[in-house]
Amino acid sequence: MWTVDLSTVTTAEQKAVEARAAALASYKAAFDAHLDAIAQERQYDNRITIGSYVASGNPQYAAEAQAFVAWRDLALASMFEQLAAVEGGAEAPSLEEFIAALPTIDWP
Repeated sequence: MWTVDLSTVTTAEQKAVEARAAALASYKAAFDAHLDAIAQERQYDNRITIGSYVASGNPQYAAEAQAFVAWRDLALASMFEQLAAVEGGAEAPSLEEFIAALPTIDWP
């Protein structure tokens, strides 16, 4: 007689949780890559580097960093709104649509 090893069985609920986690990871990776690309428009290495210039003694660097941080906060809010809409039953956007729906930065 054949017996089932229940430790290897994946339920539909587990599959749904794993699919959701994978989708969220994809959105987060796309979001982080977008932030890095925006920082790189001004020759900073990435989103973390530009943020380190907020208190810079160089007025241009400080202004760019402050603009970036303010924009990043708006972009995060947009990201969370989009993901909440999907959680609420809205159709999940493609990664391109997700990024396109983020606000644009207003550089000084």
